[in-house]
This record gives sequence, C-alpha cells and structure tokens, in this order.
Amino acid sequence: MRETKSDGDLLRAIAADGDRRAFEELYRRYAPWLLARLRGRCADAALVDDVVQETFLAVWRGTARYREEGDVAGWLWRIGSRRLIDALRGDGARGRLRQALSRLRHRDEASAEERVLAGVEHGDLAGALVRLSPELRAVLQATVIDGLTTREAAVLLGIPPGTVKTRAMRARKQLREALA
Repeated sequence: MRETKSDGDLLRAIAADGDRRAFEELYRRYAPWLLARLRGRCADAALVDDVVQETFLAVWRGTARYREEGDVAGWLWRIGSRRLIDALRGDGARGRLRQALSRLRHRDEASAEERVLAGVEHGDLAGALVRLSPELRAVLQATVIDGLTTREAAVLLGIPPGTVKTRAMRARKQLREALA
C-alpha cells in the first residue's frame, strides 16, 4: 500500500528537491478542482486551461511559495484566480471579446456590456473604487468580482471571515456615499 503524503509534505518535496512524483500527486489532487472553479468564472475553456497550467508551473518553478499558512486549495485558488484576472485584463482576451461581440452585433450602437465597462473604467464608479483603501478594494474584488463566499475570501486574503464581512459592509457604505 502506498503512503499518502500531506499537501504540505508534497509542497516541501517539490520546493526542496524538485520531486516530480510529489508534483504529479499535487496536480492530480487539485488541478481538476481548480479547473472546475475557474471555468465557473470564465467561459473561455482554452484560457482557463492555460491559467491552470500557469498556476502549477509557478508551483513547480518555485515562483509561487506556500508559507504553510492556511489551506493549500485556498493558496492555489489565490494564484489561479489572480492569473485568470490578469489574463482577462490583458489585451488578448479583451480583443477576443470585442471580436466576438462585433460578430454578434449588427449595429454600431454600444452594447450594454460596453457601456457598463466604460462607466467602470472612466465613470464615477472608477473614481469611487480608487478612493477605497486597498483592504476594502481587496475584499470587494474577492467577493464581487471573483464571486467568492465570505469563507473563501477569508482564506484567500488571510483574514477572519468576520473581518471580510465588516470590510465589505464598509466598502459598500463608502461607495454608496461616493456615488450619491
């Protein structure tokens, strides 16, 4: 019977020795889960596949370091979700989205999505978001943009769930006041 190593043991073996078997085991444990979670956030399956690969490459290369705090799944989610957001913000993904929208649209009028994005990038909301503290913005990004639960956001941000709730409430209040 084969010994089952803990996630921490696997990560230490990968970091110390470049243990390929440990890496493969970690990948088998978490890649399907991460793939499913990220596909819930992005319909571009090819992009999600690339992000999952980049996430595990960061683990293999040691550019992502686990500090043995919290859950390994939460740590991998943090890496993967940030890489997905970076990829979606990039010109490549934005250009593909514009092409797809232009093929679907037969008129020159801006779509509802384009009007909302323009308002976020250049409107009052963008200014209000910039004025929030980094801590409040991080909670909004995790809970609103990334769609995480309070518990998942707490793991991602390394803060207690109650703090996530409090910061989210403060952020919403400050946004309401700024946009009123």
